[in-house]
Amino acid sequence: MELSLQFAAMAKDVNINKVVRQHIEMNEFFAGGFVPIGPNAMQEQTEANEHTRDVINGLAAIADEVRQCHKCGLGSLRTNAVPGEGSPNARIFFVGEGPGADEDATGRPFVGRAGKFLDKIIAAMRLKRSEVYIGNIIKCRPPGNRDPRPDEIINCLPYLQRQIELINPEVIVAMGAPAAKTLLNSTKSIGQLRGQFHEYYTGIGRPPIKLMATYHPAYLLRNYSKENRQKVWEDMKKVLSELGLPIP
Repeated sequence: MELSLQFAAMAKDVNINKVVRQHIEMNEFFAGGFVPIGPNAMQEQTEANEHTRDVINGLAAIADEVRQCHKCGLGSLRTNAVPGEGSPNARIFFVGEGPGADEDATGRPFVGRAGKFLDKIIAAMRLKRSEVYIGNIIKCRPPGNRDPRPDEIINCLPYLQRQIELINPEVIVAMGAPAAKTLLNSTKSIGQLRGQFHEYYTGIGRPPIKLMATYHPAYLLRNYSKENRQKVWEDMKKVLSELGLPIP
């Protein structure tokens, strides 16, 4: 069973040992009280716990860096930085463009109208928000929700890249043209990119991560139609199929 954890403003105060202990107890519960005691079982469990602990610590360290960052002008304009949040064992990593007003006010990603729409998409996939990870290309809100500038993306993108590398999800869902074009280093439109899997590389010698581009929830709110909603749902069905999960 995956361990889920929200990384908001108090992420640095998480009791790591307590989280790992609860993870073990939940595993035992869903195994009916029986824990495998094969020759490699204990070692594998220990390694899994250590990996989870390392990811939790790594994400908390990145969040601290983000909150202290002033590499571009957005650092002096924000109310709160928005590092991202979700499960350190997430199989799906949702990536948007950047925080809006609600996110800037709370320090959490996708909590406004678009966020509520994303919650509905995740729920329709029979998943919980706490089971995935959610982040943005940039971590601070641009004034008036304008598009991020190239220098802002260049300064901020490494934070997201490190988060993806740490979590190592099976699928990245890039929501909207800025996220998809940035992660894929592409000039194609979102209409050309969506509906098919692409490959995102975290480093030389590491296998690529599947990336599905789709429309941003904010776009669906602005252009609310059955056709657009259906296109996004078709994209999500492909993600579920890739992960071997049932399609509702």
